[in-house]
Amino acid sequence: MKYLLGLDQGTSGTKAYLMDFDGRRVGLGYVPTELIRLRPDWIEQDPRAVAAGAAKAIEYALHAAQAAPSDIAAVGIASQRGTDFIWDARTGQPIVNAITWQDLRTLPLIEELDQWEHAHERRYRLGYFPGPWCASMHLAWRARHQSEFQAALRSDHIRIGMSASWLITALGCPSRHIHDYSLTQKTGLWDFRHSAYWAEWIDRLQLSPIGLPDPAPTLYDYGTLRINAGSRKADVPVVAMIGDQQAALFGHGCRHAGHAECTHGTASFVNVVAGDTPPELDNINVYHAWSLPREASNFQPPTFNFQHTYCLEADTTVTGAAVRWMLQRGHWFESEAQLDALAESVTDAGDVIVVPAFTGLNVPYNDHGARATILGLALGSDRAHVARAFLDSIGYQLRAILETIHDRTGLHVEQLSVGGGLSNSDIACQIQADQLGIPLVRPAEKETTARGAALLAGLGLGVWKSIDDLPPLPEGSTIFEPRLSLDQRNSDYARWQRAVRHVRELGISL
Repeated sequence: MKYLLGLDQGTSGTKAYLMDFDGRRVGLGYVPTELIRLRPDWIEQDPRAVAAGAAKAIEYALHAAQAAPSDIAAVGIASQRGTDFIWDARTGQPIVNAITWQDLRTLPLIEELDQWEHAHERRYRLGYFPGPWCASMHLAWRARHQSEFQAALRSDHIRIGMSASWLITALGCPSRHIHDYSLTQKTGLWDFRHSAYWAEWIDRLQLSPIGLPDPAPTLYDYGTLRINAGSRKADVPVVAMIGDQQAALFGHGCRHAGHAECTHGTASFVNVVAGDTPPELDNINVYHAWSLPREASNFQPPTFNFQHTYCLEADTTVTGAAVRWMLQRGHWFESEAQLDALAESVTDAGDVIVVPAFTGLNVPYNDHGARATILGLALGSDRAHVARAFLDSIGYQLRAILETIHDRTGLHVEQLSVGGGLSNSDIACQIQADQLGIPLVRPAEKETTARGAALLAGLGLGVWKSIDDLPPLPEGSTIFEPRLSLDQRNSDYARWQRAVRHVRELGISL
């Protein structure tokens, strides 16, 4: 056995990443997952299709590596967070479709729960505010409106989990019904500060603790996957499980306090390693990052002598979604490549400022009444200045997040690793480095989430003795050094802050 398999089971599909024991990628497979749109804001997934896609992605990766299932020594799974899967333990079959984190059907329920007498404790106990994307909200909605779920709640055979535990059930054999701590917390029911399910909150949501997963460290005996490739089969141990954002952080090599990465997707998510003590914050999410053994000699599942590491997570307002709006509705340019070309065609934004608050402003403003605005237009302004100003706005938002984290925790980020959509743009990365005043690192290996899962599988198997022994990212990373002077950077940021105040005041007046 000579390979490690990292599965990145995400909302849009599943990636299977085969790595050798030297840390080199030898095979990659990807299969998209169809989203079921019952209504514009009701978005589900067929659990069977998710499992079938994962199995096919593994087969593709094996084919790319010219490998057999028996060549795989261990598996690590990174799971999408917030999307709830529900199945019957007796049959291993889904009871209902999964409700994805993108679904908004629970908005009225959230307004109702704001009146609960203990509502003010939610962020402290859960680590984040349970919005419509949260699995606990989906479950509460099901308890009120879904007869199949209501009947299953009265049975000892119901199982509730994220896609990682569902995959082990559908494609293999679980050791028992467990999640790692990062995914247990993402049920939206786990009081991570007291290391227990929050009984009063579960009662308020009209739920039951029956069927919820037990927590486990990141490296553990989670069961086996039956891996097929034609007529060849093998039962491979699953020794690591983790949330997808946490896996991306780990895969980027961000493993010590102050290390940080940003994933540019629909929004831009900043994750900063916080260390072994979770801070109390009112506007930044606090999550379990991973739970690893305290001593290198204990890197064999199962182990109970482990230590939690926490991370902080904050997201900007929409980025990738804003680009799609400018393309499809605004018709300001014809492709993302043209956005880059326009931004590069001018030396600066020419005093134009874009505040892309299409869905409000997030950390540190938390103003969902704000709306997108363009300020500073003159007769000499054109699309190029608007494109440049939009990319500037991403850098300003990242600075606001990192400064808030520093002010509240003392954590200082010295460089930022980046991945996802807009990280492919050289001009976008350079602008972010300029506005942050720190280097940006864009790795040549793009599949950092799946790689993180594979590395954890290697740790769980004992291929590497500690995180300090892990192989580095492949050579070829691009480093963007800041070029703006401190005075220019602060002047630009001060103008942005004035624009944000104007946008927020306009929202209030309307």
